[in-house]
Amino acid sequence: FVPHLNICQVSPVIMLTVFVVVVALVSQTAARYTPDWTSLDARPLPSWYDEAKLGIFIHWGVFSVPGFGSEWFWWHWQGQQPPDQKYVNYMSQNYPPGFTYPEFARQFHAQFFNPDDWADIFKASGAKYVVLTAKHHEGFTNWESPNSWNWNSVDTGPHRDLVGDLAEAVRNRSLHYGLYNSLYEWFHPLYLIDKKNGFKTQEFVLQKLLPELYNMVVRYRPEVIWSDGDWEAPDTYWNSTEFLAWLYNDSPVKDTVVTNDRWGAGCACKHGGYYNCEDKYTPGQLPTHKWEKCTSVDTLSWGYRRNMKMNELLPLAAIIEDLVRTVAFGGNYLLNVGPTPDGMIPPLFEERLRGVGDWLEVNGQAIYSSKPWRVQSENTTVPVWYTSKGLTVYAILTAKPPMSTVKLLAPKTSSITQVFLVGNPTPLSWAPVNPGGGLVVLLPELPYTPAQAWTLGLDFVQ
Repeated sequence: FVPHLNICQVSPVIMLTVFVVVVALVSQTAARYTPDWTSLDARPLPSWYDEAKLGIFIHWGVFSVPGFGSEWFWWHWQGQQPPDQKYVNYMSQNYPPGFTYPEFARQFHAQFFNPDDWADIFKASGAKYVVLTAKHHEGFTNWESPNSWNWNSVDTGPHRDLVGDLAEAVRNRSLHYGLYNSLYEWFHPLYLIDKKNGFKTQEFVLQKLLPELYNMVVRYRPEVIWSDGDWEAPDTYWNSTEFLAWLYNDSPVKDTVVTNDRWGAGCACKHGGYYNCEDKYTPGQLPTHKWEKCTSVDTLSWGYRRNMKMNELLPLAAIIEDLVRTVAFGGNYLLNVGPTPDGMIPPLFEERLRGVGDWLEVNGQAIYSSKPWRVQSENTTVPVWYTSKGLTVYAILTAKPPMSTVKLLAPKTSSITQVFLVGNPTPLSWAPVNPGGGLVVLLPELPYTPAQAWTLGLDFVQ
């Protein structure tokens, strides 16, 4: 309701304010999304996500208790046909006959889980967002889902709201908080009925999945919804477009939430917010759409493994090189760790995360809020990855040059070009390679870093 006003009596400031409000209301109305991919795919990605660059992924659930093979333990043991003999033998050798997978939930105690300790580690890693498994394919929810009675972390196992406890700690450190959610559940009776019916019925979606998703979003307000477990059925079965239209139009996180591309068979790398495309996706050239690489410190599993070995973990230098490559190609990097069932992040994982943070503390200006440059990489002297921010181009060396010089052929210099080693304010001497471009930089003694990567800043180059 707008009262009748005499225009002659209204100040220009009030008129401007009313105009701005009206424009804002019209814009909001115009920005509503319809439940179809043409409309949903046109939604701009909230800016915080591209600026963040680095996130931490956490795979934690009942699968952490057997801690063997991977988070797909239950499926390999009792789902796939024939069962994987490695898992069958593990159970027969270590558990009594008749032991069922749900019994593992009673041993998921999380007694040492301190969300503040976790959040401190994530903050120290230099990550800007955190994504926790709210529910993996086993169907166990790490929160008190009203649609998962007695198969959740409050009714059994830890007897606490793991999603909520971590949310508070993460947000207290000014990090964005997201949740992973599997659309399908391997052994849910309603899902198996729908599957048997060729996904022409939607009992699981209407009675379990969607009510749970809406509840999760309203209760925890995640700024990332990392969807998975979509590939067995089309998006029309999952009602994905209807859910996303609500999420973008009317949910409590409609202005800040980002989603990935796993919303039904055929959606990956085609529909959704940013693209995952596939696990550990590594494009060979600059994609045209915002994307994210998810990868794990443990190269053999996303969940905790009790028998993991040192040589099966990514070295810090490999993580940094992977991060740098990903950012140079315009992507975000989501690095996974698998906590133990008693709630600890294994020390080797913590060491990797803190190592990433130490490197970013010096070199972060070349990563956060950066954009891909016109050239992404070259390998003239050593491997070099380029990013840019404002008038500065960053050349990140992912190996130590064999001599005290490095040749860069891609940048085009001018008489006012300046070069510096990030972390050292002293300008570096350089000489042009030829009139068309390129330069040779005289390097100082490069400081030791276990990450084996150093960054040069180049001002006033093209």
